[in-house]
This record gives sequence, C-alpha cells and structure tokens, in this order.
Amino acid sequence: MTILPVSDTPAWQPNLRVELALLLALATLWGASYSFIRIGVETIPPLTFIAGRTLIAGAILLVVIRWRRLSLPRDPALWRRFLVQACLNSVLPFTLIAWAEQTVDAGTAVILNATTPIFAFLITLLFTRHEPLSIRKAVGVLSGLGGTVLIIGVGAVDGIGRDLLAQGAIVLATLCYAGAAIFGRVFKGQDPIMPAAGALLCGAAVLLPVSLAVDRPWTLAPSWDSLLALVALSVFSTALAFVLYFRLVQTLGSVPTTAQAYLRVPIGVGIGALLLGEALEPTMLVGCAAVVIGVAAMSIPARRRG
Repeated sequence: MTILPVSDTPAWQPNLRVELALLLALATLWGASYSFIRIGVETIPPLTFIAGRTLIAGAILLVVIRWRRLSLPRDPALWRRFLVQACLNSVLPFTLIAWAEQTVDAGTAVILNATTPIFAFLITLLFTRHEPLSIRKAVGVLSGLGGTVLIIGVGAVDGIGRDLLAQGAIVLATLCYAGAAIFGRVFKGQDPIMPAAGALLCGAAVLLPVSLAVDRPWTLAPSWDSLLALVALSVFSTALAFVLYFRLVQTLGSVPTTAQAYLRVPIGVGIGALLLGEALEPTMLVGCAAVVIGVAAMSIPARRRG
C-alpha cells in the first residue's frame, strides 16, 4: 500500500477557538475513560471489555451514518488503512491499557500516558517530518510533561518501575497512540465520522473473534456497574471522542492533537476537587499552569511576522 504525503494544512481555515474547545472536550472524554475502564474490568475480562467497547461504539457511528444518509466507503485500499488505524488507535492500546489497569495505580498510568506528545514529537522530528516543528513546540512538550508530574505529585513517580511489565504495556500503548495521530493524516478531507466508524468496526472485527474464543463471554456474570461503565465508555469516550479526534488531526495537526494527553490530568484533578472534595495542593496549581502553557505552545499557531 502506497500512502502519498499529506499536508497538515487544512483546505479551509478553522476557527481556532472552536478547535481548542473541541480539544478540551476530547481531553475530558478520554480523561474519563480511565475510570470507566477501572470499573469495567472488575467483572469483565479486559479483552472482552475492549471488544465490546469497539463493537458498541462502531455500531453507534454506523447508525449515525445511516441517519445522515451517508454510505461507508467501498474502496478496499481505504479499508486497509482503517485496519491499520484500528490496530494503532484501539485494538492494541485499548487492550494493553485495560490489562495494565488491573495492577498499575492511576497516578503512574496517567504519567506514562501523558508521554504521547513526546513520542509524536520525536517521530515527527526523526522520521515523518510531516508538519513544521519548532523550539516553541519542544518547550510545550516538556512544559506539559513537567506540569503533569507536578499535578499528580512528584511522589507518584516513585511508583514507576515497580510493575515493569504492566507499565511497559502502557508505554507501548502510548507509542501506538502517537503513531495513530500521525497515520490519521491519511484521512484528511473525509468526514471525520468515516475513519472513526471504519477504524472501530475493523477493531471490533479483530477483537470479537478472539474474545469469543478466549473469554467465552456467554459464561461471564458482569456487574451492573461494569456494564454501565462499558456503555458510557463506548458512547462518550469512544464513539463521540473518535469523531472529535479525527477532526482535530485534520485541523490542528498530529502533534497538537496529542496535547490533550496533558489536558486530561488537570481535568481529572478538577473533577475530583469539585465532586469529591479533594484538596488542591500548591504544586497542582503550578502544574495546571505549566500544562496550559505547554498545550498553548503546541496547539496555537505562531503569529506571522510582517
């Protein structure tokens, strides 16, 4: 399969405020996914849980496509790209994270997942060079990572290395996400719902037979909490999130879109403070400021001189 180079400059000029608002929404949806996964895998095996996630989300988008009177593409080459995207953005990372979250604590998982922009930046710098990189973006990557560590707490870093296999799985998932953001450029110009639905349906086609053979889902007795977590994860943190994701890859670019990995952290802390009454430490506030600065440096285009 030959993939022609794709420019990251959109054919139309997007409204930056709208795109940043969508980036924040995506970070919120994916930030909530960790809680849904933790609840879900308590009584549903990770493989079956993720197979259900991709199947339900893909089916929802398929219904929306029919409702909008659109048709799925029939080009075999395009479906092969959907399959590659599915492996990078759902099959591998979803399964790895669900498995790892059985043993890895939340603080360590968030820190490891927040390295996605770093991998995206390095892949772009060393290999693809598909979008312009600058010192400002590099500073943004490092600022966001530093802010993430401050928000979680420097002590959380101590947990890194205690469960190397599970943590390695999260790092591998993070690398997959970075690759997915870069590969997703090949769908530029398409309605974002098409690659979202195509990738999820391909992911379900891969995962479902394995789930049936390994876990025999009909023998399971999941709790209502796990089932509700699966539905919420599928509808909000997958179906809706994937549509936003493919739009942002087209409008903001690969590296800026991965900046939402940093935004998930202050969002999670803020939710805990508002709903659970958790205290905000001074380092958290400094970390939030560093994350905002980092995301702005990565996402907001520099002003042209002259």
